[in-house]
Amino acid sequence: MADHSVLDRIVDAVRARMAAEPEAGDLAERAAAWRESTPRRSLRAALSGNGPSIIAECKKASPSAGLLRADFDPARLAARYQAGGASAISVVTEPDFFQGRLEWLSAVRRAVDLPVLRKDFVIDERQLREAAALGADAVLLIQRILPADRLAELVGAASELGLETLVEIFADEDPAPTIASGTAVIGVNARDLATFVTRLDVVEALADRLPSDRVRVAESGIKGPDDIVRLAAAGYDAFLIGEHLVRAADPEIELRRLLGLDERRTADLGLTTHDSRTED
Repeated sequence: MADHSVLDRIVDAVRARMAAEPEAGDLAERAAAWRESTPRRSLRAALSGNGPSIIAECKKASPSAGLLRADFDPARLAARYQAGGASAISVVTEPDFFQGRLEWLSAVRRAVDLPVLRKDFVIDERQLREAAALGADAVLLIQRILPADRLAELVGAASELGLETLVEIFADEDPAPTIASGTAVIGVNARDLATFVTRLDVVEALADRLPSDRVRVAESGIKGPDDIVRLAAAGYDAFLIGEHLVRAADPEIELRRLLGLDERRTADLGLTTHDSRTED
């Protein structure tokens, strides 16, 4: 990875922001109160059903693509995702590079009945408490920015707060630290951080190195039903899709297309139809 990559700059910004903004004094109490009063929605269970599962992402912008949707409304978008067949919702909360906001977590959770994942660059337990206090059911952790012992500590700390974890590795990484952390859900990101090019072939190749008792999630670069079929055949259970869905003219219809829901209904009725889908 290139020195001082985009990922390095994002993590530096997270550290600076946390140093400049003291933790709210009642954050731990609010996180505990939410845990006691509200049943968590299991991310692992939601992704463990028959057939492919999609984690649909609410992401306003990215460092490489800029603003993704002019009329971005995360709660409304999440509701469309649920109607389209999503199994879980990812909410990008990082503010400096992705224009995210923490309060979107609670807004999205009120809008859907699905598990809500906080997707951010988590390096400290404080960020876990924020997620728990605002209603997240799970958090993303990134192997590349965390030493192995720290990764395991954060997986354990999340569990104590009632949060599940999706630990993300990049396709060029050794998955051993993530496997050892005990996380139930492992994501493999197809994006090369140096070039921002996505390669599904390297994600395919890594599938056999992930334990079959974990939920395996393919991330980035998925643009059509054929990509999902291909990665499912390699052993992936679920697919995290962000930019492609956010940019779609109708995210609900696009999700149904990716999942093949309309084709399945037609088959159930004993009918046939001409497949007129275009390639992405």
